[in-house]
Amino acid sequence: MNGPHDVGGQMGFGPVAPEKDEPYFHAEWEKRALGVTLTAGAMGAWNIDESRHARESLHPADYYASSYYEIWIKALETLLKRHNFVTENDFKAGDAVDPAATPKRLLRAENVPATLAKGGPPCDRPVEGPARFSLGQRVRTKNFHPTGHTRLPRYARGKEGVIDAVRDGFVFPDSNAPGQGENPQRVYTVVFSGGELWGEGADSALEVSIDAWESYLEPA
Repeated sequence: MNGPHDVGGQMGFGPVAPEKDEPYFHAEWEKRALGVTLTAGAMGAWNIDESRHARESLHPADYYASSYYEIWIKALETLLKRHNFVTENDFKAGDAVDPAATPKRLLRAENVPATLAKGGPPCDRPVEGPARFSLGQRVRTKNFHPTGHTRLPRYARGKEGVIDAVRDGFVFPDSNAPGQGENPQRVYTVVFSGGELWGEGADSALEVSIDAWESYLEPA
């Protein structure tokens, strides 16, 4: 979506300045934010794409004023209310005062190490039929501006590139986020020149690659 998170190539945000020897967490509460978010996700009420979209849907002023894990927690509040695990009354009271939905499953403390070691559920899926595009083919990304979730970044829309790899099928995030089904599609790695993405004055040696679902692409 064209939300506050999609700022690749946008002016006004300053240079990217990686923190040397950056710790995993900058405050103790961030550890708890991560733990609560993963534990709530393990209940099985939403998928990773809906979770991402909940973060993207924060108001821009709220998004930019929030730290990384503050965004996570604010999105988690949205998801918990949406799926009837908590209500606004619960948040105001600081306790469970209203009836709540029953989760599909619970992640208990003794199962956390094994669950984390296993990782998230796989998102690769079989797709029928041959690939629409082939290795080395020139393609153009579609220029669309959805109000929902998408994995095609704004800076790469309406741009011409070359297929660098033909991947297998994967869950289509654009339909999976709003609960419209997995609708798997084949994925392609597409390489773009710096000039194609950033125009005049771009570094001539620069190349950027993205993984694009098949419906994002059309023949150049």
